[in-house]
Amino acid sequence: MTGRRPYKQVARSQARERTREALLQAAAEELYEGDWSSSSLESISSKAGVTKQTLLRHFGSKTGLLFATMLQTYTQVHDQRWSVPQSDVAGAVENLLDHYEAWGKRSLRIGAWLDQGHPLLAKVSQLSRETHYRWVDHAFGAWLANLDTETRSRRRASLITLCDVHTWWLLSHDLRLGRPEIQASLTDAIEGILEVRQ
Repeated sequence: MTGRRPYKQVARSQARERTREALLQAAAEELYEGDWSSSSLESISSKAGVTKQTLLRHFGSKTGLLFATMLQTYTQVHDQRWSVPQSDVAGAVENLLDHYEAWGKRSLRIGAWLDQGHPLLAKVSQLSRETHYRWVDHAFGAWLANLDTETRSRRRASLITLCDVHTWWLLSHDLRLGRPEIQASLTDAIEGILEVRQ
């Protein structure tokens, strides 16, 4: 009997983790594709295939679930974005397009939260913007470091704008450009700002 106890403990632990992931997935769908403010714990738990009580055992409250969902999202996005090679414009654009193809619609939704009156979601929206600015510094900082303050500030602002999700949306959806065209357009524009070819 004692030999079976560790197996049961591992199985229970794996089941708990699967339940937690199902709840986070259901919450993410509601947060990024539904209406979080009007969603209920019952609807989220039902979508995950568990009871409301199970959800509360894992996260304590709807706010606790929201925090956990946003933390998971931030970790996933940060890990992907910060895998970008530094001082490599083509690699940075590749990283950016990978991100927007996976997260573009959700990124647009997160950006809109800043003006919707929900304090926690507004904070997430602001953090998302600041993360984007830091990514620009991380990816292109070597080219900006030795510039005078005014030139660095102007070029950084241009890079933030070029690499923004709205620019990607304009190119990919409004202008209906394919990925190779978007990649070439962004690479040319960024290299022009950074004077890479001069």
